[in-house]
Amino acid sequence: MKLITSADNSQFKALLRLAHSSRERKLAGMSLLDGVHLLQAYQARYGVPWHIVLNRDGARNPEIQALLGKIPDAAPLLLSDGLFRQLSSVATPTGVIAAIQTPRRDGVPTVLDSCVMLEDLQDPGNLGSILRTCAAAGIKQIFLSSQSVNAWSPRVLRAAMGAHFSVEIYERVELIAAARAFPGRVLATRVDAARSVFDCDLTAKVALVFGNEGAGVSPDLAQCAHESISIPMSRATESLNVAAAAAVCLFERVRQVVKSVGS
Repeated sequence: MKLITSADNSQFKALLRLAHSSRERKLAGMSLLDGVHLLQAYQARYGVPWHIVLNRDGARNPEIQALLGKIPDAAPLLLSDGLFRQLSSVATPTGVIAAIQTPRRDGVPTVLDSCVMLEDLQDPGNLGSILRTCAAAGIKQIFLSSQSVNAWSPRVLRAAMGAHFSVEIYERVELIAAARAFPGRVLATRVDAARSVFDCDLTAKVALVFGNEGAGVSPDLAQCAHESISIPMSRATESLNVAAAAAVCLFERVRQVVKSVGS
């Protein structure tokens, strides 16, 4: 591998634009995966990334070497530590970054399964955690409103820990239309709902709707739901973090499904 040490290198400059500009990533239709775990998850689902870059530690790392051996024609670039740090979004880089074609899905698929709908979610960490929880709970379809955070931003990718490649993410979705078209029960989570999620049947096809961190589910979207549900909690607590609320609801669904199968 040829060592690149100049910031004027054209390939490095193209990667640097992707690393620091969400607009550039959107225009190019590209995303950056920082770390061996994300690259492993991508490779298992999609195969060969557009570009792979290493620093010296990454080039010597046995785990990274083994992964590169599974990727035909990988042809990684070797960057000096200084250049690599300019690309990396983590405090302690693992030594590998991959540029990929973002596997975007827009609109709503014709076949809808149990899913999660996220309205105007703003925090990348929350979205990443929800994606990870969906993957663990067996939910494949996640729909995000047009005002939600970019699902493929570096912070969301880090928080999701590879879940992006186990689920189907649909961005810029008109959630009211999607809720009306959903062929099962639509359940909106609201702190003031009278019915507990633990008293609701989640074993059939359901769409769980979660709202903005501050405002919750909007009244217009809530009106499209068949029912609003809440999570019982101490009166001393006003509300749960949306990622925590999603985890409670999704794994209550898992519990009910497992119980119904076993009974």
